Amino acid sequence: MSTPIKAIDWKNEKLVLLDQTLLPVEESYITIETIQALITAIQRLVVRGAPVLGVAGAYGVVIALDQAAQENWTPAQLEQALDDLRDARPTAVNLAWAVEKIRKDIARGRDFILASAHELALEDLRSCIGMGNNGADWLVRELGARSLTLLTHCNTGSLATTGTGTALGVIREMHTRGFVKEVYADESRPLLQGARLTAWELMKSGIPHLIQPDSAAAMAILSGRIDAALIGADRIARNGDSANKIGSLSIALACHEAGIPFLVVAPESSVDRSIETGADITIEIRGDEELTFFKGIQISPIGARTFNPAFDVTPAKYISAVITEIQAYEIAKGETL
Repeated sequence: MSTPIKAIDWKNEKLVLLDQTLLPVEESYITIETIQALITAIQRLVVRGAPVLGVAGAYGVVIALDQAAQENWTPAQLEQALDDLRDARPTAVNLAWAVEKIRKDIARGRDFILASAHELALEDLRSCIGMGNNGADWLVRELGARSLTLLTHCNTGSLATTGTGTALGVIREMHTRGFVKEVYADESRPLLQGARLTAWELMKSGIPHLIQPDSAAAMAILSGRIDAALIGADRIARNGDSANKIGSLSIALACHEAGIPFLVVAPESSVDRSIETGADITIEIRGDEELTFFKGIQISPIGARTFNPAFDVTPAKYISAVITEIQAYEIAKGETL
């Protein structure tokens, strides 16, 4: 199965990112040459999605080393830059995991660090294949070898990984096997990653789909239109509690009421075994302007206050299974990670 597009690449000794804020209208690439530029790109969501943030973080260590050499940084300045990169988005565990994994070998030199970053990118590519197969096998085992209507939220495909994706990777594998009737893609407000990015990927892959407002998801599920829902995750606790794009919890509750599967699909690198439950997950709160402005135009009263969490946490009791590249963890049957 071919990868529709590359969200991240290392070309001519530079990091190149597809600017996801401009999709689907414009495919524009940004060359990142400083650690500050990478942090800004991460926080602006030029690059987004937990697995690919890990890859960006790994290459960021190389960028920091190059910048340190060019600007004669002290060791303390280098460490601070790497700390800032690690903390650029607090909920996504992959970013911090990758930065810490790569930086511990800095003493082995720049070439070793770059090779390690390349290997991490390849690991993510391979993990997408594993997640796709494990998730599709689970759905066929539980629901039968038949055509399904699936629901997904936010963007979990090639734009969020170096491969076919997490939840969207499972959907792609199901489509390859001939078991996808249609996909309901939530628009995923306020930044519309579903309407802009997931629909774009589904169209490029030739997978039948509909875009629906987030507020229609529960109705679609409870009216019997949906056979199963699949989401990704930015951080998963040992007990299975999963943080993902805001709105994921509402879908899980509706699936629980309807008695249909709700799957969380993420690589092992998104599992934070240092925390027992989702209560320990820090939730990123984003700025007012994402709700009060649309394409630079004010749509809310001046001075309006907002509550704009980027993520919510779905308790394990509402999750059927967590799918990783290693296995399907049967959360609904009491299995933990």
